[in-house]
Amino acid sequence: MDAFYRTHRYLVENLDYHVERLLMQEIDWSQPLIGIKGSRGVGKTSFLLAHARQYLNDERSCLYINLNSFYFTQRSLINFADEFYKKGGRILLIDQVYKYPEWSHELRFINENYPELKVVFTGSSVMRLKEENPDLYGKVASYNLRGFSFREYINEKTGLGFPAFDLQTILKDHKQLAKDITSKVRPLAYFQDYLHHGYYPFYLEKSNFSENLLKTMNMMLEIDITLLKQIELKYLPKLRQLLYLISQDAPATPNVSKLSTQIKTSRATVSNYIKYLKDARMVNLLYPINEDYPKKPDKVYLHNTNLAFAIDRDYSNPQILNETFLYNMLHKDHKINSGTLKNPFIVDQKINFDVSQDAKGTGKNSDIIYAVDMIEKGNENIVPLWLFGFLY
Repeated sequence: MDAFYRTHRYLVENLDYHVERLLMQEIDWSQPLIGIKGSRGVGKTSFLLAHARQYLNDERSCLYINLNSFYFTQRSLINFADEFYKKGGRILLIDQVYKYPEWSHELRFINENYPELKVVFTGSSVMRLKEENPDLYGKVASYNLRGFSFREYINEKTGLGFPAFDLQTILKDHKQLAKDITSKVRPLAYFQDYLHHGYYPFYLEKSNFSENLLKTMNMMLEIDITLLKQIELKYLPKLRQLLYLISQDAPATPNVSKLSTQIKTSRATVSNYIKYLKDARMVNLLYPINEDYPKKPDKVYLHNTNLAFAIDRDYSNPQILNETFLYNMLHKDHKINSGTLKNPFIVDQKINFDVSQDAKGTGKNSDIIYAVDMIEKGNENIVPLWLFGFLY
């Protein structure tokens, strides 16, 4: 146990992580069992350690553990929690929970038998905590950690503490918000860098970001999808090929028949693989209103713009990047459906959005919100595209 405490203290004291994630404020930390899901690379481990940092002066009350440890091949999580609790532990932070057999059953046991012990665990975005783990039904409060928003990226880069704004506030007060923000920073000076490498916090590491992201993407495919969805490893090349083919056409209506021929598998398998890629936060699917999986989506986007540059380092389609950015920022709290050629997105079944490269010719239709690139401030229904990066 002492070895875990030493590791815990070292990790927390050496955590180079200073921007506060919005999710930290959204979680009800009083809940006894909290699951934090997120795609690989978005900072789940750092998020747990940032939460643990506030308990450093109470050394025995909070402990971070990683279930990748070989220690847990010989000792049960239940026994560990029992010892931790008897020695004064009250907050157990568990990373990589899905690497441990029977994890959901043992978490339920801990939850029911140690009512004063709070457990926070992380898992892959591919996991279905409640649907696929009946042990946790009605027991776990589930949250999603996303990559950095543009706001979080700017805050980390500048040390400023800009707050997030909800969509209605942005649409109503965007002129004043843009004025306040641009009086302190030039957002467009950071925007292209964010599109290239700002979504995944490991850009902070002193290593090659593109290589790190490629490695992370392959681990998403090899572990988060094939392991959790129990796909034989021999089919991994088909998954990788499918992601590449989708990225070359995105955003486009997937031709399932053509894709099935190209990767030499059935149409049903292609549809399933596309859904798995969505669950792993590698793509976003755009459907008409009142339609959803298993129907074929209208369009498939990459989940975030960083992925486009990882797959193709010479990627250079600003319109698609801007649409991908807007979809990703809106997706956290809003339902996005396909619209028409004039307004490609319909948000919450009522707000029409168009994404434009410049302000020329925009604003004429008062029923459309124009998200426009390369402007610091907007007017009426013309809103700077970058400002939607302040939604979370």
